Amino acid sequence: QLQAYGGGLVQAGDSLRLSCAASGRTFVGYVMGWFRQAPGKEREFVTAVGRSGGSTYYAESAKGRFTISRDNTGNTVYLQMNSLKPEDTAVYYCAAAAGVSYPRDYRSTRVYDYWGQGTLVTVSS
Repeated sequence: QLQAYGGGLVQAGDSLRLSCAASGRTFVGYVMGWFRQAPGKEREFVTAVGRSGGSTYYAESAKGRFTISRDNTGNTVYLQMNSLKPEDTAVYYCAAAAGVSYPRDYRSTRVYDYWGQGTLVTVSS
């Protein structure tokens, strides 16, 4: 129902745009988030966009380099990643949350109801 794509192998300093497309149902009205998981590490919050698309939230590691957006239909979410670093190497997952109320909770994996399969981003130095 959520499919993330756009990952690949890039060099440090390059840019990459990930997409997350919904299928089979609409995610209009959902908070949409991006998480990532590096080998041997826990899944961590990267960024989220509110239900209307007007509010965005970022992990410190993503601020100033990454931008989340959603299209007008609300069913596709993008993650523009600039100035990529080797430490950004991870599998990136998109997720959708229906019932979360407070932005402080957007960082928790527990509030998300749907997850995409992940797309691998590898940044070489």
